[in-house]
Amino acid sequence: MLKFYFNGAPNPNKVALFLEESGLPYELVPVDTRKGDQFKPEFLAVNPNGKVPAIDDDGVFVFDSNAILLYLAEKTGKFLPANTPANRAQLLSWLMFVASGVGPYSGQAVHFKTVAPKDLEYAHNRYQYEAQRHYKILNNQQQLHGRRYLHHCRHGVLGLGAAGAIRARRRRLREISERETAGR
Repeated sequence: MLKFYFNGAPNPNKVALFLEESGLPYELVPVDTRKGDQFKPEFLAVNPNGKVPAIDDDGVFVFDSNAILLYLAEKTGKFLPANTPANRAQLLSWLMFVASGVGPYSGQAVHFKTVAPKDLEYAHNRYQYEAQRHYKILNNQQQLHGRRYLHHCRHGVLGLGAAGAIRARRRRLREISERETAGR
């Protein structure tokens, strides 16, 4: 049975959503990153990067949430567009856009807004700008409209990939901005 290594962060939640929506049977394996479980040798054998999520699908190890989503989608045939070169190119392009842009910039925007020293104005401004720029691209792309695998998180692997980064981090950035505005 597939083992799903997780915690409550946004990236494992994307995989959990896929597993639930697809109906695949799986075993939950909690990883307490506050206690350092991700650095134990048994977990590093599953993911040498020491991050969640990761899966062990009967000896096939896959880590990184978007890689897991793509692997599971291809394995099950669920949440994918029709298999044409054009659809595959669009899927991979947008999935990589989410993996290398939306997720990291959103995460860094929250980090520099909430935890980093306040005197790092350049870093703060850069990541706020880049996160918002990526959201705007997603919001404005006509390519997204009408394509089930890109449009809504329940309808496609890309939506599942973007769901955690966008929902959790965008909400957090909005809450912070509202608090700051109210305090002025």
